[in-house]
Amino acid sequence: MNSALQRTKSIVGAARNGGKSIVLQYIGRIPSRKLRTKLLVSAFGANIDAGVCIYRWKEVRNPGGLRIGRGSIIGSDALLDARGGLNIGKNVNLSSEVAIWTLQHDFDSPTFATKGGAVDIGDRAWISFRATILPGVKIGEGAVVAAGSIVTKDVEPFDVVAGIPAKRIASRNRLLTYSWPLQDAKPAWFL
Repeated sequence: MNSALQRTKSIVGAARNGGKSIVLQYIGRIPSRKLRTKLLVSAFGANIDAGVCIYRWKEVRNPGGLRIGRGSIIGSDALLDARGGLNIGKNVNLSSEVAIWTLQHDFDSPTFATKGGAVDIGDRAWISFRATILPGVKIGEGAVVAAGSIVTKDVEPFDVVAGIPAKRIASRNRLLTYSWPLQDAKPAWFL
């Protein structure tokens, strides 16, 4: 009887998570950026600073583990996996169709268990079109990840990386001063 109760609890938990995932996907397609962001914060516990611009997303996993700093831009159809913690700094630009993973399956596990870690993206970093960031990676301040790259290891501040797996190909100007939006911006859902 005890194992039947455990299975039932497991099924109910999976159904809850699946329902939450479906709701988040629908919210991600609402035509109002303000409403999408407000729901992500108020209903799902995401920590989003003022002036953040989040375009329609493909998927957000565990919004309670998501932190986005002031003035960052999240492009269309991004996949943000915050199950292991996802910290996006200030004035970061995630281009369209970026995928960030904090958990993945352990191919060597007899039970196909998951493993991973938090992803941290430094201020003014730019993650370009269709780049993929894997679990536990830290992207340094001002770093650039080229389009289509797969990042498997940490990226140093102001480095430009490209390829599969991503490797350093250049350095970026360290005197970056841009910031979005204006100084007195209200939280994103009021924009």
